[in-house]
Amino acid sequence: MTKRPSTLADVARRAGTSTAVVSYVINNGPRPVAAATRERVLAAAAELGYRPNRIARALRSRTTGVVGLVLADASNPYFGALARHVEQALERHDRLTLVGNAGYSPERQGHLVERFLAAQVDGLIIVSSDTAGDAAAPTGVPAVYVHHGPADGHAPVVAADNRAAVRQAVAHLREHGHRSVAFLAGPHDGGPVGVRREAWEAAVGGDPGSVLLRSDYSRAAADVLTRRLISEGALPRALIAATDEQAIGVLSGAWACGLPVPDRLALISLDGTPESAYTAPALTVTEQPLQAMAEQAVDLLLSLDGRAEPPAAALVPRRSCGCSE
Repeated sequence: MTKRPSTLADVARRAGTSTAVVSYVINNGPRPVAAATRERVLAAAAELGYRPNRIARALRSRTTGVVGLVLADASNPYFGALARHVEQALERHDRLTLVGNAGYSPERQGHLVERFLAAQVDGLIIVSSDTAGDAAAPTGVPAVYVHHGPADGHAPVVAADNRAAVRQAVAHLREHGHRSVAFLAGPHDGGPVGVRREAWEAAVGGDPGSVLLRSDYSRAAADVLTRRLISEGALPRALIAATDEQAIGVLSGAWACGLPVPDRLALISLDGTPESAYTAPALTVTEQPLQAMAEQAVDLLLSLDGRAEPPAAALVPRRSCGCSE
C-alpha cells in the first residue's frame, strides 16, 4: 500500500503548533517564528519526510518558482558551462530551472519558449546562438537573452565584451612577434562570432596576410580545414579561433599532420570553456565570463539590479600561443 504524503497539517500536529506557523517556517515568512518553535517544526517536517507542494504554493501565490532556460545546443561545452552557472544563480534565489535544448534551430527555440510559457514559468532565459526572430516577444513573462539576442528584440541581452577580447588576442599574438593574425569564423557571420570577426578586422587593419578562414562550429570541420590548409601550404602562422570547438579541431588536424603547435602555429581561442585547459598543448583563451554573465542575467530577470556593463573576457595565456605555462 502506498504511503500517503505528509501534509502541512501532519507537521503541525507533530510539532504541536498551527498550520499557519508551519507555513511561516517553511516559506520563511511572512511572520517571524520563535527559534525554538522553528526548530521543532523543522524537526517534525524531517521526521515525517514532508516536502512542500510546489503546485499548491503556485496556486496560492500565482507563481511557480520555475524559470525556463533555452540552450542553443546542450552538447556544446560552452553552452553547458553557461547553463550550469545560470542554474546555480537561480538556485540561490530558490528558483527551479527547466532546461530545453534548441539544437541550433530557431524553430525549435521558438517551440520551447511556447512550451515553457504553457507550463506557466515565471521567466525565460534564452541562451541563443543565432536568432531568426524575437522568441521573447512581449508575453507578460520576464525574459532575458544571454550570449546573443535579436538586435530589435524586446528583452535585454547579456553578453561579454567580445570586441575587447579580440583586441587582447591580436595584441598578445603580436607580442609573440606575429605581424599577420588569421581568424577562423563560422560558416556565416551571425551572432557574437560576427562581432568577433568585425573586431578582428579592425584590429589587423587590412593586413593582407591576416586571412579570414571559415568552418562549421565543430571539431570535425575545423580538423578537416586544418589538414587541407597544411597540405596546400596555406596554414597561417598565427590564428584566432572564434570558438573552442573549432580550436580543438585545429589542434587535432595539426597533430595528425605532425605540425607543431605553437612552434609552427600559434593559436588562441575566444571561448575559454573549462576543457580548454586540458588540450595538448593547453589552449590560450580569452575566457568568457560565464558566471558573471549568468548572474547578471538572473539579476535582470528578477529585477534585482539595473543594467550593468558587459563583463570582460580575461586573457588566459597557456602553451598554444607560445607562452610557457
